[in-house]
Amino acid sequence: MNKPTMFSSGVELGNLLLSSDLLHHSWDAIDKLYRETPPNHDPTSPLSIKYEVHQNSPIGTIISFVSSPPCTPQYLQTEGRDLLASSDALATENFPLFQFVGTKVNPTFSLHRAAVTLFSSLQDQLSLLKTQYEKTRPLIVTGHSIGGSIATLFTLWLLKTVPPTDRKRPLCITFGCPLIGDTGLQQAISERPTWNSCFLHVASYKDPIPKLFVSSPQNESSIESGYKPFGTFLLCSESGFACFEEPESALDMMVATSSDGVGEILEKFGKIQICYKDPIPHEGAQMFCYGEILEKYKHGVCRGVSQLEGKDFTPLQMGIFIQIAPINVETTQRRLENGDINSLITKIERRTQDLAARKRNVFNPDKKLNEMKINMAYVEWYKKVSVPRGGYYDSFRNERSKRREEIVKRKTILTQYWVKMVKEAEKRPQKEGKFFLIRCLYGGNNYRRIVEPLDIAEFYKKGKKDYLAQRSDHYKLLEKWMEDEKSEGNQANAKERNRACSLTEDSCFWAYVEEAMISCESLKNGETSPELKESFGADLVKFEDYVMDLVRKYAVSTEIFLKQSSFMEWWKDYKEIKGASYRSSLADFMSNCKYKQYA
Repeated sequence: MNKPTMFSSGVELGNLLLSSDLLHHSWDAIDKLYRETPPNHDPTSPLSIKYEVHQNSPIGTIISFVSSPPCTPQYLQTEGRDLLASSDALATENFPLFQFVGTKVNPTFSLHRAAVTLFSSLQDQLSLLKTQYEKTRPLIVTGHSIGGSIATLFTLWLLKTVPPTDRKRPLCITFGCPLIGDTGLQQAISERPTWNSCFLHVASYKDPIPKLFVSSPQNESSIESGYKPFGTFLLCSESGFACFEEPESALDMMVATSSDGVGEILEKFGKIQICYKDPIPHEGAQMFCYGEILEKYKHGVCRGVSQLEGKDFTPLQMGIFIQIAPINVETTQRRLENGDINSLITKIERRTQDLAARKRNVFNPDKKLNEMKINMAYVEWYKKVSVPRGGYYDSFRNERSKRREEIVKRKTILTQYWVKMVKEAEKRPQKEGKFFLIRCLYGGNNYRRIVEPLDIAEFYKKGKKDYLAQRSDHYKLLEKWMEDEKSEGNQANAKERNRACSLTEDSCFWAYVEEAMISCESLKNGETSPELKESFGADLVKFEDYVMDLVRKYAVSTEIFLKQSSFMEWWKDYKEIKGASYRSSLADFMSNCKYKQYA
């Protein structure tokens, strides 16, 4: 089967973003905040974070963050480049603010220490800001340079309380922001597609700050090599832009355009300032002006394709070349040979294909839900038609037919679905996993109660013993989550039963019946020691109590009292072992045929 032709969507996505007012109004909010910063700040003084709320913006409420004085590469390179690991949380009072980001799959991660320290210094103010605006929509959180780092952390803080089912989430837009975390952070956020899509980073190839922590082949062993990107990146130059939904491709581009060493960057951009339309209030070189380039892009970007002549590219490779050509026109094209450019295109092509494959393979429970309902309908039909043959459990355990083969096939499909569903829910953070599963929880437990007895039947038919010791984890978790849901009072209109349920509530009921039958068989054969005989007797009394508890709660199906059922076979043997004079609640219930009234 031929693979579908792939194209790069970066140009279209970039054009969509740049033609909208989203980026322009976000930058205007940053520019306004810089203008309000007193111009006589000492550039060598310690950084502080300024923020402002813009409630009357045409695109919604904007919260902007900048630093005062503007952050320089020297500050980030000499004082603020360290990563703070979540595993070091006991050594700091700051990190616990972000422990919620860790997941079961990626429990440890690291954040930019300077950004976490600055964020923590504003914790009281930001807590109040969060309380005031966490439910405001639309909400844009934006920031420049290390102010973008604070905007990123604040957005993460907001996302902590946003239900995964809520489609309206805050959007974080950064300009010239340094990378903020390591591989652990990248992966923890990538596990949450709803979070990853909330971050858009705009960076110029002439802006040194976004590239300071980017590792290149020459400095892979340096401390900066621990930093990794996440979210969507819009990389730009005066001649064009490249937009990447796959953040590692953005990283590849930043490495490719970082041919200057750190020393050269610091020398070239040593006195960095924000670019104002008015005369610059501080001495020093200008930083790349995002406002000017956004204004230029607003009316479209002219792209030439003359460099494509003689290139034997696939449609995807062609799209990538067209996308990256304007970015490397002034830097990489002069310094990279053609083979290196081809290598870069191949690397981005592979990452784009991997991202497409991950999107195709994302487990979407809703997508297959109708298919699962069809499979469940087959199994429920089988249950109904099995009553004349001794009941659902015993029919499946004993018969051989095409009808049974069909149910085995349906059971396999259902189990594959729910095993994957439970694994997906379990690896997510507790709250998100619960939201992920809650809409399907009742369906999952209906599946457990109707399908697990079939697994038990197959298990004991093969002559095995002690099913509970080998029970599948996905059944255990479905049962536990359902019990947790009930204990929290979330079971709708929970009332005591006054009639028998159609499906026995304990899906392991038949395993207990099988073990009771094994115990009876051992006692009847007289091959047990006095100690084992006493143990089997105690177990059978516990089983009696267990059955009567279910009966009193109407939590067991009337199917167990069908004449040919395994339970009735067990009772016949047990009654013979105990004798006619034996008295107990279950003995009274069975001997006096009260089970007929129960039915």
